[in-house]
Amino acid sequence: MIGIVDYGVGNLFSLRSSLQSLGLDACVTADAAALRAADRLILPGVGAFGDAMQKLEATGLVPVLKEQARQKPLLGICLGMQLLFEKSREFGEHQGLGFVKGEVCPLAPDLADPALKVPQIGWNALQIVRDDPLFRYIQNGEYVYYVHSFYGKFCAESTLAVSEYSIPVTGVVRAGRVYGTQFHPEKSGDTGLRILKAFAEL
Repeated sequence: MIGIVDYGVGNLFSLRSSLQSLGLDACVTADAAALRAADRLILPGVGAFGDAMQKLEATGLVPVLKEQARQKPLLGICLGMQLLFEKSREFGEHQGLGFVKGEVCPLAPDLADPALKVPQIGWNALQIVRDDPLFRYIQNGEYVYYVHSFYGKFCAESTLAVSEYSIPVTGVVRAGRVYGTQFHPEKSGDTGLRILKAFAEL
């Protein structure tokens, strides 16, 4: 069973549908006991970092996630990946969960090509910089779907894959059993499904 953390942020049901299309059991829940009973956890998210962190803390699930991340695979998706970092500089400075060393910073000031649009919306090739079991069913250069205005920085030791957007944008991170994808696997067609399949087998 994969537990999808429900804290009022994110497109939870399209994610559950993607997992179910792979024949995987998944439940959307804010119940601590159900998350502890799950084999793996997914932390989704869309919106602003500070607001999402506030909502996550309000559920009382932060200690549960910190405890469970030492015992089973956890995947953060999009904003869910950003929450894994130590801090974010989105509309002020906010503390994250601290699983991944580094911080989340605005994309626009760092772009080498100022003509590029922010948010980055659309398909981009995934460049694998460090092999990992998460990539067992995909090849380097496959395309995934991004929607974001902020990205992970100062996290080279945890970075598994990037995508070029005039600069290398952090695409996948890993710290122990904790993984994060800046892109949306559930919106990334067959490639995304194969990544979710690999996560379910970790």
